[in-house]
Amino acid sequence: MSRLEEKTIRSEKLFSGKVISLYLEDVELPNGKEAKREIIKHPGAVAILAITDENKIVMVEQFRKALDRTIVEIPAGKLEKGEEPAACARRELEEETGYECGSLELLNSFYTSPGFSDEIVHVYIARGLVKKENSAPLDEDEFIDLEELTLEEAIRYIKDQKIFDAKTVFAVQYMQLQEVLAKK
Repeated sequence: MSRLEEKTIRSEKLFSGKVISLYLEDVELPNGKEAKREIIKHPGAVAILAITDENKIVMVEQFRKALDRTIVEIPAGKLEKGEEPAACARRELEEETGYECGSLELLNSFYTSPGFSDEIVHVYIARGLVKKENSAPLDEDEFIDLEELTLEEAIRYIKDQKIFDAKTVFAVQYMQLQEVLAKK
C-alpha cells in the first residue's frame, strides 16, 4: 500500500446513467483526516487512428452537447460490457466510418481525467482500410459527417480548434512524431 493512498470509508451511488455512474465517497487521507471525493465510473472506451492508403486520417465531425458545438475527432466509442477493446475498435470503426481494417494495433491506453473519473481510452491504429458496402448502422442518437484529412490539415484543425479533444490531438501528434522519426 502506498503512503499516499486514500482509504474509502463510505461510497454512495448518486446517479446511474446510460454511460456513467456518479459516486460520492468519503475517504481517509494519508494524514488521518477525512475528505469527500466525487467519482465518475465509466466502462472505458476505444479510439481509432484510421489511416487510408493515401496516408489520410479518417475523422468524424459530430455535435458534442457537453461543449455545445461540433468538433472533428478520430472515431471512438464506449466499450460494451465484457467486450474486448480490439473488438470494440473494429466495431466502432465500421459503425462510424463504414471502413473495416486489415490491421489493428494498440498504440497506447490512458486515463482521461483521473482526478474524478476512471475512464480509460485504448487508442488503436488501423491500416488496410476497405470501405464496406453494407456497414453497421450508427447508433440511433448519433449523427456524423465523415472527413479524411492529411496530417497538415489535421494540424491546422488543431490550431483552429476544430480538433479540440485529447484523444484526437494525441493521435495527430503521434503521426507527427512518426513523420519526424522517419526523416532521421
